[in-house]
Amino acid sequence: MALSMTINTPYGIAVTDAYHRVEGLELLSKVQARFQLRAYADPSMAAIGDTAYTCAYDLGGPNPIAQAYLHLKTLSEFANAVDC
Repeated sequence: MALSMTINTPYGIAVTDAYHRVEGLELLSKVQARFQLRAYADPSMAAIGDTAYTCAYDLGGPNPIAQAYLHLKTLSEFANAVDC
């Protein structure tokens, strides 16, 4: 599970169809999770971006990683992201 979308690096380089993967997910409580979203130009290479997010977590919902992706899709910055 991952997302694909174009990003601009801090160096002003646009990376088309960058691969975004949720990593390092940890449950902070029964209702909150924290995770890193890492962006890759190529999934076999080093990350070109890394951002921390916190989201609501539902014990009765889908697995925590799926919930992290569902949260990302609610954010305007990921409006054009595609599942991959």
